[in-house]
Amino acid sequence: MYNFSFHSGKLTKDRSIEELYPLKKLFLNMNNRNRGKNTGDDVLFGSEKQLGRLKMAAQDMLYLLTRDYPEKASSELVGNRYKLKTRQIQALRGASASEKQIEDRKLRQLEVAELEGKILYIDGFNVLILMESLLSGAYIFEGSDGCFRDLSGVHGTYKRVNQTLRAVELVAVFFKKAKIQKLIWIFDKPVSNSRRIKEIILDFAHENNLNWEAGLEYNPDKFLAENSEIAISSDAWILDHCKMWFNIIGYLITEEKLQVNLIKMFEDASV
Repeated sequence: MYNFSFHSGKLTKDRSIEELYPLKKLFLNMNNRNRGKNTGDDVLFGSEKQLGRLKMAAQDMLYLLTRDYPEKASSELVGNRYKLKTRQIQALRGASASEKQIEDRKLRQLEVAELEGKILYIDGFNVLILMESLLSGAYIFEGSDGCFRDLSGVHGTYKRVNQTLRAVELVAVFFKKAKIQKLIWIFDKPVSNSRRIKEIILDFAHENNLNWEAGLEYNPDKFLAENSEIAISSDAWILDHCKMWFNIIGYLITEEKLQVNLIKMFEDASV
């Protein structure tokens, strides 16, 4: 397990986060802010009865999407049939795709052994917020395409939480282990604080000798789909339009043995 520093310029294995004063100032003084469960999530997702309904609803969504029914209309129809609440429908939509989408995404998905020496583009807020949610104990949903998604979002502004540092560290661990040539973070320019998190990412990379870049884009989804040879994201539109992609969340869950409040929406999903 690596810990990372803003001031040593080196990766260290024996220093705790609490020993690194600059990181405490930048990352840990979050007033105990987390990106965990919403009130009521345990009721919606914590019982076998609710999980059974969600899995049946997911099969119905697969059936409808495969026959080209619109996603919104399908989720409303299925949601009404199974009497799902708003957050349950949100999870259902995030986890669902047509058979053609699933097949196409799988064909363009890379394994970690194929990443050595490559340049990767990472969907900054998508990956960062998902990792923060996972580390905060929020429910994480594995979809029909094997990707992992949560119920959080930036909603116009991004605020760091107690788990932000750990999320960045885990990406750095992946970067080192996979022997990637360069990692380029792309953030949504219109989102408040996007410039600040970009600076923090670049400072972290500089002090730890990581070949990272970071940029701000008005339309990051389109940029990633058009400019990256390999994208890291769980965004459905990006996965459908990019050239190739890598499932970093699935990799980190397995490789780093992360504790996850995982809901498998489809029994034959990957992890």
